Amino acid sequence: MKRALLVFFTLTLLLPAQPHGKKPKLLLAVVVDQFRYDYLLRFRNDYKAGFARILEHGAVFTDAHHQHFPTVTAVGHSTFLTGATPSISGIVGNTWYDRETGKEVTSVSDPTVQLLGGVAGKSGSSPHRMFGSTLGDELKMDGAGVKVVGISIKDRSAILPAGHMADGAYWFDGATGNWVSSSYYFKDLPEWVKTYNQSRPADKYLGAEWLPFDAKPGTAEPYKKMQAQPGPVFYSTLEATPFGNEIIESMAEQAIAAEHLGKHPGTDILTVSFSANDYVGHEMGPDSPEVHDISVLTDRVLGKLFEYIDSQIGAENVLFVMTADHGVTPVPEVNRARRMPGGRIPQKDILDAVQNALSAKFGDGKWIVGNAGPVPYLNYDLIAEKKLDPAAVEEEGAEALRKLPHIFRVYTRSEIMAGRVAEDYVARDIRNGFFAKRSGDLFLVPEAYYFVDESSSGHGTSHGTPFNYDTHVPIIFMGAMIKPGKYNAPVVVNDIAPTLAAILEVEEPSGSVGRILSEILE
Repeated sequence: MKRALLVFFTLTLLLPAQPHGKKPKLLLAVVVDQFRYDYLLRFRNDYKAGFARILEHGAVFTDAHHQHFPTVTAVGHSTFLTGATPSISGIVGNTWYDRETGKEVTSVSDPTVQLLGGVAGKSGSSPHRMFGSTLGDELKMDGAGVKVVGISIKDRSAILPAGHMADGAYWFDGATGNWVSSSYYFKDLPEWVKTYNQSRPADKYLGAEWLPFDAKPGTAEPYKKMQAQPGPVFYSTLEATPFGNEIIESMAEQAIAAEHLGKHPGTDILTVSFSANDYVGHEMGPDSPEVHDISVLTDRVLGKLFEYIDSQIGAENVLFVMTADHGVTPVPEVNRARRMPGGRIPQKDILDAVQNALSAKFGDGKWIVGNAGPVPYLNYDLIAEKKLDPAAVEEEGAEALRKLPHIFRVYTRSEIMAGRVAEDYVARDIRNGFFAKRSGDLFLVPEAYYFVDESSSGHGTSHGTPFNYDTHVPIIFMGAMIKPGKYNAPVVVNDIAPTLAAILEVEEPSGSVGRILSEILE
């Protein structure tokens, strides 16, 4: 008997620990828009709240990347909780040219629904252009009795991570200063949102100054001073300051309380995307004091959200994950001052080069019918009318682009569809970003540290390339079922959704191409 007991206890000690059966009550899924991984390192000494907590207690992946092109907001947010690439989700950009209607559309524009809470009669937004499921959709279809809510300043950033079956997605309306949604989710804006809008939460920042963090009024030059009068100019300016992230956090607290998140039978999901970092980053660049400042203030606002959730739900009941939708390119003037390459390529020069080359080779005509940024959509009717080979037309346009200065590569639609592209990570990202029914016909990759300037403003910076400064982002998990530590193996953002599905014991999203990050699971 004693020997049997000894064998039993010995085997018990040797067996791996079994995971506890308690699932989290809330998944807090956070995106910080345009937050490069190196911001966690460069500004670490100034982080004392939210980022400090997840860096100390979370599973931190140091080599996490997006694996698609272009690296822009809508694509990054759609990838987050679907695990899908644009080639599967259909979200190929923030905007693209829709050949069926002959119009430019956004990733979430939906003429069949109405905006709620904003200007009356304006069309709304929905996830109807995204194919496949999100993690929240899978939980909903599993019948787990959960609520899913998405919040951001931007409509696409609130809508795409939350998915098709979300109970609500809310974004900030720069025209009215209201939190708005659309009739896709409900016939009328929930009463709690109406009540919150009536309190005019954004107006508390009228006349406010964005000072360097920890500076007292009058002791430092403000980065920005807000207008003293409410209106569209004030509200749209607010989005590009740390105050924009503060109103997102406040709205998140409202949603947690009003929707009783963390109080349902299954695991509720709250997706929060802090958008203000992107606006500031575009204007000032990653090396600016303003980006340093807003990063530190984002640490504090995330800490405030943690404190509220701790008090309402309990830290032990929350699973947390964070990433970013993309990085950003250094401002060209900053790079040149440190003897690094870099510059802006006017978008007009790209489209004009294609139009002029095709006219010279094949005759006059409107050869480009639309574009998605620098990606042209060729005139198929004109190609057919002239009885031309589409691949030959594409190649002529591609050759014109290759002759432009600071062009790294150009890919054509025919090459991608036939699989005739170089086998490296750049070509992989191009393929992953291609969706035949929606993508254009020529895909240009600038040289490293160059970017296409859509506005031709000659100011600020942008993102979108397959290079590390645009793809390298944080991935951090934290919670009772997560093994804290630093993980240096390469991972991709597509790995987040299947990992969460494994933790929550639900089917992986339908288009997920990532792997389960089993190394972090207790």
